[in-house]
Amino acid sequence: MKIHRLSIAMLVAAMWLITTSAVAAKANKIQRKQLLNTEWQFAENDSNFNKAKTVTLPHDWSIGHQFDANTPAGGGGGYLPTGKGWYRRTLTLGKAYEGKKIRLYFEGVYMNAQVYINGHRAGGWPYGYSSFWVDATPYINVGRNEIVVSADNSQQPNCRWYSGSGIYRNVWLVTTDKTYIDDWSIAVSTPDIHHVELTADVVLPDGSTRPLKRTISVENPRLWSPDDPYLYQAELSIPEGDCISVSYGIRTIDYSAERGLMLNGKPLKLNGACVHHDNGILGAAAYDDAEYRKARLMKEAGFNAVRTSHNPPSEAFLRACDELGLLVIDESFDGWREKKNNNDYDYSTLFDQWWQRDIDAMVLRDRLHPSIFCWSIGNEVIERKKIEVVKTAHLLANRIRAIDPLHRPVTSALAAWDRDWDIYDPLAAEHDIVGYNYMIFMAESDHQRVPSRVMMQTESYPRDAWRNNQTVLTHDYILGDFVWTGLDYIGESGIGRYYYEGDVPGESWERPLYPWHAAYCGDVDLTGLRKPVSYYRSLLWNHAALEGKADYLTLAVREPDGYIGKVKTSMWSTWPTQQSWTWPGWEGKPIEVEVYSCQPKVSLYVNNQLVGEQPTNEMRATFTLPYQPGTLRAEAGNQSAELQTAGEPKAIRLTAEPSAPKAATREAGKLHFVSVEIVDAQGRVVPTADADLSFSVSGGATLLAAGNADIKDNDPYFDATHRTWHGRALAVVRSNKPQAKPVLTVSAKNLPAARITLK
Repeated sequence: MKIHRLSIAMLVAAMWLITTSAVAAKANKIQRKQLLNTEWQFAENDSNFNKAKTVTLPHDWSIGHQFDANTPAGGGGGYLPTGKGWYRRTLTLGKAYEGKKIRLYFEGVYMNAQVYINGHRAGGWPYGYSSFWVDATPYINVGRNEIVVSADNSQQPNCRWYSGSGIYRNVWLVTTDKTYIDDWSIAVSTPDIHHVELTADVVLPDGSTRPLKRTISVENPRLWSPDDPYLYQAELSIPEGDCISVSYGIRTIDYSAERGLMLNGKPLKLNGACVHHDNGILGAAAYDDAEYRKARLMKEAGFNAVRTSHNPPSEAFLRACDELGLLVIDESFDGWREKKNNNDYDYSTLFDQWWQRDIDAMVLRDRLHPSIFCWSIGNEVIERKKIEVVKTAHLLANRIRAIDPLHRPVTSALAAWDRDWDIYDPLAAEHDIVGYNYMIFMAESDHQRVPSRVMMQTESYPRDAWRNNQTVLTHDYILGDFVWTGLDYIGESGIGRYYYEGDVPGESWERPLYPWHAAYCGDVDLTGLRKPVSYYRSLLWNHAALEGKADYLTLAVREPDGYIGKVKTSMWSTWPTQQSWTWPGWEGKPIEVEVYSCQPKVSLYVNNQLVGEQPTNEMRATFTLPYQPGTLRAEAGNQSAELQTAGEPKAIRLTAEPSAPKAATREAGKLHFVSVEIVDAQGRVVPTADADLSFSVSGGATLLAAGNADIKDNDPYFDATHRTWHGRALAVVRSNKPQAKPVLTVSAKNLPAARITLK
């Protein structure tokens, strides 16, 4: 039996002391790593800063525009403009900085970043998803300095989804002595789970290095897992004074065709979701709080794994996955040497010159995270039928293996739209785990042909939840399934949509679909609300329910065909379904109700009258009945669930989402996500209420965004007005000071204004 075994203890992330105050620190009080997110001047398409405005990072300038059908990025880019942007910041350094090693660390700039310090080009990076370092020491002075960063996202199209534009992730000032620990050299290995070896390179003033090593004994290790994401703390230090505090998690991974995936010696099936890098109505800006929320939403939706399609994510997202317990496939590229979808300026223009540097940037930055169990080197590469592709995959995979001491498995996502699937066998052989996009139905014949192959479905259609779940559970050599997608996202406009007869027909790649500007294939919508399919998928994978240790029951109602119009679905869509029993005008007409349960049978009642009893098939029972207002109730086993018809809109209800833990964010200002609901006199959401809302904020805070989940609603997210959809909307408020207590006020015509104090 061929088993690939990894014994793993991983650093999560370097956690230096951080200050967000002015960097002109007092003598001997310099922080090693300081955020440089405030006081930037930004000018769009103006290198002279004639019309500059002050912004705080992370900053995505594209999301601050109106949607426009004629933008060069098109539907792939969410019909938002791109162009060029310039950032400028003054940095004043006190005498304590004299003789120090001073570097700038950019977590992400989209794209073609150039960094200038006091008029000198100091560095840059073309790939917008890679983090990169700039050595500022030769160009920076004690006293006043000017930092200028340009971002050029004008060559379009260059991406198949919404990328955002600008310095959309954090920027840091890193100050050390001339002898210091190289941040990305930190690595970890374990001869066994009781011994952790931390290693790093110490950089000397002449540029040479010496090794640094620390061995830690762990008597009774508490192993990291999705159910118990336990993290340890440690320090790396050198006599010259540099010190880095780190946290690490200990776990083991085995994987084989015979036993599947074994985490800490126990079998684990992956209920996975693909996620893009954007944060919905916030655009691409990677606020720490928003990245933590994204991971939390995936965890709450029942997923235990995510795939960062199709690029390396933010550090904040990976840190959240470490802390919350989400396994991660960390993905490098969407394509290699050949362009996709007529994207003349995509990564194919950079591949030959930059692939190794970008692979290094991903692995060296991210190899410390216990959440990462697998690296992905690509996605549905266009040249997959050419023999040269095997050599390319070999180069990329071997580079990862050379710089990841933990030897995590390497995958990429393969797909085919013809009958030539077998031709990919040599390409598949270059991977430790073979990723199947929508192709897992080939698993059994592939297993007969290549019995040692380990597989996982790296993309799947949302509507195939039951079939994919059963395929994974009944085949040991299939590790899991990653649905496309976990969250709705901007760009790839119209994918997963449902629409009505008379609307622009077709799939997202066939023709422009404006005014659709986003994807609707997620289990969770743009506001963070779980769709009914999310509850169904979570039930399928919930082992406690399947083993009879817990019970779950969910009610959902299919929109009647013809209620608004004749419904048309697309490849990634599911039928429009709501957790609502409010369908005015449909009284007496047939309506379908779905009940999700692991019990063998379900009973349905309307206004306490039994409608009927149905056996569950594929953990679902479907009832057809005449619609009548009132109370819809389902019962199965010891569980019940109900929906009630809403009355007339009477109030606006504001509910603040749980905040990210203080340790999860490194920003001075906290983000508050506030759910906005139109409710009746009894507090029931009125799903037919599409009210025009006005937002205002006081108390030292800023309204960052307001929006709804309707991907056809092209009101901008940056405005202080937005309507509800199905009675709901979302507002995002940022505190401008750490101790601020913002007050959000929301008003609408004929409804009393609502107010909430955010803490």
